[in-house]
Amino acid sequence: MNKAAAIWNPHSAHWGAFSARWNGTTIEVAPYERDPAPSPMLGNFTTALRHKARILRPMVRKSWLDGNARGERDFNAGFVERSWEEVIDLLAAELVRVRSEYGASAVYGGSYGWASAGRFHHAQSQIHRFLNLAFGGYVRSVNSYSAGASAVILPHVMGPFEGISRRNVTWQQVAEHTDTVLAFGGMPLKNSTVASGGISAHIERDAMKQAARRGATFFCISPLRDDMPEEASAKWLPIKVGTDVALMLALAHTLLVEDLWDKAFVARYCAGFEKFKTYLLGQDDGTPKDAAWAAEITGLSAGTIVDLARRLPRGRTLVAISHSLQRAQFGEQPVWMGAVLAAMLGQIGLPGGGYNYALGAMGHTGRRVNAAPIPTMPQGNNNVTEFIPVARISDMLLNPGQPFDYNGKSLRYPAIKLVYWAGGNPFHHHQDINRLRHAFNVPDTIVVHDSAWTPMARFADIVLPATMTLERDDIGAAATDPRLVAMRKVLEPIGEARDDFAIFADLARKLAVEQAFTEGRDSRQWLVHLYEPTRRALAEFGWEAPDFDEFWRRGELALPSEADDGGFLRAFRDDPIKNKLPTPSGKIEIFSQTIAGFAYADCPPHPTWLPSTEPTTARHPLTLIANQPSTRLHSQLDFGAYSQSRKIAGREPVRLNPIDAERRGIAHGDIVRLFNDRGACLAAAIVSEEVMPGVVQLSTGAWYDPEPGAAAQPTCVHGNPNVLTRDIGTSRLAQGCCGQVTVVECEKYVGSPPPIRAFDPPEPIEAGVR
Repeated sequence: MNKAAAIWNPHSAHWGAFSARWNGTTIEVAPYERDPAPSPMLGNFTTALRHKARILRPMVRKSWLDGNARGERDFNAGFVERSWEEVIDLLAAELVRVRSEYGASAVYGGSYGWASAGRFHHAQSQIHRFLNLAFGGYVRSVNSYSAGASAVILPHVMGPFEGISRRNVTWQQVAEHTDTVLAFGGMPLKNSTVASGGISAHIERDAMKQAARRGATFFCISPLRDDMPEEASAKWLPIKVGTDVALMLALAHTLLVEDLWDKAFVARYCAGFEKFKTYLLGQDDGTPKDAAWAAEITGLSAGTIVDLARRLPRGRTLVAISHSLQRAQFGEQPVWMGAVLAAMLGQIGLPGGGYNYALGAMGHTGRRVNAAPIPTMPQGNNNVTEFIPVARISDMLLNPGQPFDYNGKSLRYPAIKLVYWAGGNPFHHHQDINRLRHAFNVPDTIVVHDSAWTPMARFADIVLPATMTLERDDIGAAATDPRLVAMRKVLEPIGEARDDFAIFADLARKLAVEQAFTEGRDSRQWLVHLYEPTRRALAEFGWEAPDFDEFWRRGELALPSEADDGGFLRAFRDDPIKNKLPTPSGKIEIFSQTIAGFAYADCPPHPTWLPSTEPTTARHPLTLIANQPSTRLHSQLDFGAYSQSRKIAGREPVRLNPIDAERRGIAHGDIVRLFNDRGACLAAAIVSEEVMPGVVQLSTGAWYDPEPGAAAQPTCVHGNPNVLTRDIGTSRLAQGCCGQVTVVECEKYVGSPPPIRAFDPPEPIEAGVR
């Protein structure tokens, strides 16, 4: 071990700031000393950098070289090693061919994923910059899998998603002011432990503890008891999956008929209440949305619902909606109805009260916004106008030229010939993986940059080895974290791995557009360049503003925060005439005339109870919750030490209630098979009363590992729930992801389970061998 490697180097990841060093065998990690609750996910770094799953050199699918990859891609086909020079030549020629024959709109720049906390070596920024400046543009995606429905519905109802999610109610406000928190979908710390640009201090646990000690009451409205940390001392309301809107409607009905609602607030700040009131009272359909009606739907007693409603006007009440609720069919409805419920309570804009979307869903939320800009990599202008909602990738590939609806517009899916992916793993986050496999066999070419042999890399034609974050220098920053981190390289890259910037610079040189992409800067010069706007802004604020070399030497730099002022909703409350909302009425839209004009049956013009079109049946009597994991970020570093330590016999754990386990003869630790008409997977059983009866919970992120063979729907032997989930849009309005819930059956697996090969790299074959 050389002396330089033994030095502790500051670094940052999506789940926290830390320091790291190489001890000759593994990475040693020390959490940031000022973080009161470091994430254990940092433990995934220890064995990851030299894991067998790492991609060591450029590889090309043999069938693609032979000219017949389309329709023949699978997870077992052979790859041929190629030199960097050869593979850059091949890729440049293919890009030129596709552009000349079909145009830039034939390329989908996927690259959906969190990649690195670094602001320069951010995979999505790098690939989008390359495709914009060196290729002329690309078909892009909009919105996210996490918030696909909410990002579209919220601007119709109140205003911009970011303002409602990230600049609204803070954890400090909750700790000091809130009396009641209605946490629809809960606030599990496994979610708030991560943020896209990193976190230097995890504050959620302490804030909930402070609020609870002061007397605040948290209600965990979820099928999972542990969707709220112990420190919150939450009251659990075990609600049937996907019935939150019915509960919200019943709460609103009780407020209305018992005259507990804030009529003055609704009259001054809201539009369209009378039309919603007609629906709420059942005057248009003969069904009042009262507590008795909701009790049959939700599984909660009518008395519990009425008592809860009567509590809400007493003290400061916060209605919080998690990402999970809108990651399902008709996901726009709970987001909208939560805002209406909060409006009826009249507390929107008050400190610690009103409405907040996604508080606790990620580490971005509930924090003060930085007053100085963070380093941001410019991506250039995209000359291609075509786009898709991000969760519609299979639809796009399988239906070129076909129409689809989105947010009031009728669009058409482009015909994609080449998919270019840098970072990210759609075989983790996309639904109905068997359908996705079929879809990814449509394009002529799939290109992937990645650091490890993810399922997406195994399904690609050209695979380029990328560095991991600890193998390069960068700057870690987030708009809601008050600290800039010098992410110093800890170890030299493995094998022939290169960072994305170096790969794209070589490719741009081959395409004779190097200057446009690099602007004549190398990686270090780009870091200095990106740091300068932050330094300049700090100097203007009168804050300490060291030059780049001094910042790099220190390893971190404090950033000032803006005032905790409640954002645009507080301003609206203070003066609704001067500070109108960016909605057609300038108010909170309880009824939307705009959405009414779209005439979408699956997204009516006011919040509405719409039951799932895939209910449980005798064949599939259980509801599966496919939520985010607690041991990793999505599927990142699933092979890491911490993620692996929480598996059972190498397989992802699935939780089920003792009642459901006993009926099926399943014991703790048994290998079980979950299945429905779309597919099947194996997992290891955890029998737990933290899960309500009728529900099974299997987190996403286990790398897809299909059992070898010719089956059209091979079993995933590792435990990826997205072989089971539906690939449909939330509605015609948002076309968001519906991956949170589905219906399944579960049975004990009999016999010896197949081996897990998810992290085994493919064996290279010689170029001349078929």
